[in-house]
Amino acid sequence: MMPEGQREPVSPRAALSAPDTGSSEPTACPPPQPPTPGSTEPPAPWRGSVRASVPQKLAEALSSQYGLNVFVAGLLLLLAWAVHASGVGKSDLLCFLTALMLLQLLWMLWYVGRSAAHRRLIRLKDTHAGARWLRGSITLFAVITVILGCLKIGYFIGFSECLSAAEGVFPVTHAVHTLLQVYFLWGHAKDIIQSFKTLERFGVIHSVFTNLLLWANSVLNESKHQLNEHKERLITLGFGNITIELDDHTPPCNCTPPTLCSAISHGIYYLYPFNIEYQILASTMLYVLWKNVGRKMDSHQYQKIQFKFRGVAVGSALGLAVLAATIGVVVVYLIQIGRSKSKSESALIMFYLYAIAVLILMGAGGLVGILIYRLDEQSLDESKNPARKLDTDLLVGTASGSWLLSWGSILAILCAEARPLYTWYNLPYSILVIAEKSIQNLFIIEATHRQPDVSEDIRTVRVVTVCNGSGTSLAPSCLKSGAVTGDVAPQGSETPPAVNGNMCLREGDDKEERSREGPPGPAGHPRFLQSNTKGRVLRNIAAFLFLCNISLWIPPAFGCRPEYDNGLEEIVFGFEPWIILVNLAMPFSIFYRMHAAASLFEVYCKI
Repeated sequence: MMPEGQREPVSPRAALSAPDTGSSEPTACPPPQPPTPGSTEPPAPWRGSVRASVPQKLAEALSSQYGLNVFVAGLLLLLAWAVHASGVGKSDLLCFLTALMLLQLLWMLWYVGRSAAHRRLIRLKDTHAGARWLRGSITLFAVITVILGCLKIGYFIGFSECLSAAEGVFPVTHAVHTLLQVYFLWGHAKDIIQSFKTLERFGVIHSVFTNLLLWANSVLNESKHQLNEHKERLITLGFGNITIELDDHTPPCNCTPPTLCSAISHGIYYLYPFNIEYQILASTMLYVLWKNVGRKMDSHQYQKIQFKFRGVAVGSALGLAVLAATIGVVVVYLIQIGRSKSKSESALIMFYLYAIAVLILMGAGGLVGILIYRLDEQSLDESKNPARKLDTDLLVGTASGSWLLSWGSILAILCAEARPLYTWYNLPYSILVIAEKSIQNLFIIEATHRQPDVSEDIRTVRVVTVCNGSGTSLAPSCLKSGAVTGDVAPQGSETPPAVNGNMCLREGDDKEERSREGPPGPAGHPRFLQSNTKGRVLRNIAAFLFLCNISLWIPPAFGCRPEYDNGLEEIVFGFEPWIILVNLAMPFSIFYRMHAAASLFEVYCKI
């Protein structure tokens, strides 16, 4: 019901088809009605919304505390098993994780069944959450996780004489859990839950922390394997005073056939990096779903972004060259390290030189991208977006892991009494890691908060304001040139003059307004910022940084970790403190590269 004296706004299609009445001036709108004096009581809907939001906030706080308690209990079990605490074995840990997965499976089955029963109802969706490329990535990692589960089942069969039944049940449950969870995320990652909100909050947060515990379990197993290999290599660098007692969890019985069991054991650790990425990606997608429970949608309309492989030959070529060089460096590093002291030192120097060159190129590309965005006056997207906020927090939070290791290396170099030649290459490498990640974070945050560029072929007609029962039609000159939403028209089109941003004037007033405003575009900006060259340069930068982050994810994920093999930090800080620090920070450093690559892919599609 519209207020008296006003009619409903005319739709854009009706505005286009309406005949020109010849009116040259807009009809004045009535002044806004002042509020009734003496009215201090808030409107009834506002009071109702406050009452409704209180239990929602309480349910959110209670569910988060439940999830944190589950996570802390699981971490303590992991720690107890890692330090060989009495009375806590691996079977106890696996039973706890299996119970968590089974509980999540029951909740997911209930949710999927209830959604199927009410599939005809219109459901709100968060268009920013669960992008198709993200679901495709998690599907790829899930497939490798299922393969990892099959290898673990084969490992259990080989050592079945001395392994508990929990070690055979766990991989089977994990494989089923992975398949159903991927199906759940494909169908419901965008849901905005508005019913059974308290129950759904507990179910989703349980799923989040279950995946985080599975991630922590995989990280711990992979770290133990890497640490054993590191201890065996340290002696070749001349650090004989460091203990090399192995923390081995090999079963106390023989496997038949031994060759197959050895191949399965090595294959498991090569697949762990993909399993680790799967668990953390699943937990982030589920966390966004938890934040969307009971969310009130704003009026901001999301513009669909599309992948365009055009005009990025330079960035793609440079990125692929870095990727090829990375594979070569990793292969040579793993072959040379630990063979002898001279070969280990040459492998470390080779890695540092390679990483320094790549980080310099990435930092330069990020600075150019930030400069382009700073010179551009494109509007910012300030709408509420839980997925984007989580991405930003994860970028800064996970980057702190590598910053911690880099500052530790810098202090070790400055405080060490004796510094071998190869350790000096670690100083510029550590400084560049800090600088490059800071620059890259700024570039990604700047890009994700920009409105997507509007294509030149898109013309959006503004809705004409209607006041006092009379409407004003669009001027013919506006219909010819096309009115574009926003303040800046696409390249190659005329910007129609406006009164208060919503109505065109006569042709004569058009010329007068143009002469008063001057040429379009911000004065003093470089010429390429007003053309497609800006988008092409930014797409090349995003493509290059995307491939470089994939390249820098490979070395630490597959055992090329100079933080372990350098040896200088262990002398300065002590072996145990430094190894604990590396084991805590390295998973975040590895995840940062994959998460940054995912964010840069989204930036590329958005440009």
